[in-house]
Amino acid sequence: MNLERYSRQILFPGIGKEGQQRLAQSHAVIIGCGALGAMSAEMLARAGVGRLRLIDRDFIEESNLHRQIMFEERDVADRLPKAIAAASHVNRINSEVRVEAIVKDVNYSNVEELIRDADVLLDGTDNFEARFLINDAAVKLGKPWVYGAAVSSYGVQMTIRPRITPCLRCVFPEMPAPGTSPTCDTAGVILPIIATVASHQVAEALKILTGQIEKLHGSLLQFDLWQNTSTRLKLRERAEDCPACQQNRYDFLAARGGQLVTTLCGRNAVQISPSTVVRVDFAKLAEQMCDAGEVSYNRHLLKFKSGEHEITVFPDARCIIKGTDDPNVARSIYARYIGA
Repeated sequence: MNLERYSRQILFPGIGKEGQQRLAQSHAVIIGCGALGAMSAEMLARAGVGRLRLIDRDFIEESNLHRQIMFEERDVADRLPKAIAAASHVNRINSEVRVEAIVKDVNYSNVEELIRDADVLLDGTDNFEARFLINDAAVKLGKPWVYGAAVSSYGVQMTIRPRITPCLRCVFPEMPAPGTSPTCDTAGVILPIIATVASHQVAEALKILTGQIEKLHGSLLQFDLWQNTSTRLKLRERAEDCPACQQNRYDFLAARGGQLVTTLCGRNAVQISPSTVVRVDFAKLAEQMCDAGEVSYNRHLLKFKSGEHEITVFPDARCIIKGTDDPNVARSIYARYIGA
C-alpha cells in the first residue's frame, strides 16, 4: 500500500495508519451504479478501499450525464453498461483497488451470492423493491448496509446493522404504492443532493470498515437542499413485528420460478430476465433480427429497434424493452424477438 498517497487521510484522527490498513483489506459492494452508486464508488476508491464490487443492470444514457459524475459523453457513444464504465473509471483513479464489474439484475436468485463476502453494502438502487430485497439478504446474512435515496432536491440516508439497529422494514413496513412516490423521471433531480447523500453513505461505510461503530449516527437523516432543511430522526428500537429482523421471514427472497419482470419506474420501460442462465451470441441474434428492424451491438449489449419499441439485450439474455410499461406487452415482444 502506498502510504504517501493516503497521507492526508491518515493524518485525520478518525482514520490513521491502522484505519488505512483496514480499508486496504476491506471489500465493499455497491448495488446500483447510477448517480449515488457511481459517486460512492469513486469516493471509496480514492479512500483506498481494497476491493470493490460494482453491480448494475443498466446502460448509460445521455440523460444520466448531468448527475452521474463518473460517466462521459464517450461512454454514451460506446453504449457501455454502467458497471463496466464505472469499473474502468475506478481503475484509472486508483490502480491499487481490485474492482469487479457485474452487469446483472440483482434479484432473489442471486443477491445472497453477490453480497456473501462483503464487509459492507452500499445502496445505489432507485426503487423500494430492490431495497427491500437488499434488506432481506443483508439481515439474513448479517451484512451491514447503507441505505440512501435522492430525488428532486430531497434525500434520505440511514445505516442498518442487522439484529442490532432497526432494519429498513422496521422503518418502512410496506412499499409505497406504485405512482405515489416521485422519481427522477417525474420530479427531476439536482446533482448537489446526490453528492450530499453519497457523502453521508460513504462516511458511514468508512466508519464501519475502520471499526468505529460508535461513530455511526444511528438516525434517519433527511435533507432538502432547495428548502434549506434537514432533520435527524433517532432510531432506537427494532420493530417488534418486523418480518425480517424479528421473525426471520424474508418475503423478498421468497419469489420462485419464471421470468423476472420489472417495470422501470418513470422510464416507460420493462426489464425481463430469463429464469435460467444462458449466454447470448450477439452476432447470431443480430443476424436473426436484421430484417425486422434496426440492430447494432458491441461486446456488452445489443440494441434493436422496431417501430415504437427499442430492445436492449445483455449477454445473459436480460432485456430492457422501451416503449411500454405493460409487462404483458413486454413479454410478448421478448418472446417474439428473443424467445420464450
